[in-house]
Amino acid sequence: MPWSSKPQNALIYMLCALIALVVIGATGFRLIEGWSFVDSFYMTIITLSTVGFGEPKPMSPSGRVFVIFYILLGITVGTYWLRTFSRMIIEGEIQKALGRRRTMSKIKKLSDHYIICGLGRIGRLIADEFEKRPMPFVAIERDEGAVRKLPPDFPVILGDATEDLILREAGIERAKGLITVLQTDAENLFITLSAREMNPKLFIIARYEEERSRLKLQRAGADKVISPYIIGGTRMAMAALRPAVIDFIELATQSESLGLQMEEILVPMLSNLAGKSLVDSKIRSDLDIIIVAVKRRSGHMEFNPSAKTIIEEGDRLVAIGDRSQLNILEKIISEA
Repeated sequence: MPWSSKPQNALIYMLCALIALVVIGATGFRLIEGWSFVDSFYMTIITLSTVGFGEPKPMSPSGRVFVIFYILLGITVGTYWLRTFSRMIIEGEIQKALGRRRTMSKIKKLSDHYIICGLGRIGRLIADEFEKRPMPFVAIERDEGAVRKLPPDFPVILGDATEDLILREAGIERAKGLITVLQTDAENLFITLSAREMNPKLFIIARYEEERSRLKLQRAGADKVISPYIIGGTRMAMAALRPAVIDFIELATQSESLGLQMEEILVPMLSNLAGKSLVDSKIRSDLDIIIVAVKRRSGHMEFNPSAKTIIEEGDRLVAIGDRSQLNILEKIISEA
């Protein structure tokens, strides 16, 4: 289902009403008076525009009665136009509609992006984090009222994420990952099944509430299944039992003001750091970045790797350091 909005619908209705008025008028004059198409069209235009030009030919009583009702119809439609158009200008809805069209054209060009299914509280937080990175993404939300409150340049599609057509409109074949955070486990399960079938390489993260849904989501193809309630409860318990640990995690993952960030960096094929040890890579000495873990391509995670640990292609380095230095490391690792 394509993007739709009330301003665009109103403009379409206004255009259709104008065309219908012209057709009704021209047809009426031709049938009642027997005029030519040109004379009928001419009479229609001067009647609608109320310019006051004379009749091209004398009219019959039936024709005059038709003109009376035709003028009343034109006034009614014209009043609706004026009221609707004034409201659209006052509320800035025309500009919003044009902005949405530009946003939709950008969405069609996205690749290697993430799709967020659902813009509730969790979905909005995910979108905020992606905007900070910045990470290309597009959201899918079916609540038109919620979508209309978003900025015109916010990458969102109005529709139901359980529909394959909407997922294709979001570019699922070109996407890097999908995060489904709808309210029910059934919807998240359905989206996971559809997304996995449409893009087997997609990295899928799914939200679940009931414990029995966790295995179902994994079997359906979700790479990660997360319960916000479990994470929230665990986090609050740790805040009470291990407050220093929580402080460190928040410092590493959320403290933008200090510039300190925790980042995951993929070692691509033919990287110039592949085959080197951590000490030889000079990541710590030159960039003052700490590698706290290395996730191998096999999925094995090495915590607190030693200086002699060899960096291999396909590894994911979990690093802590200054944001600007992490950006430099990403560039160095990506160089062949």
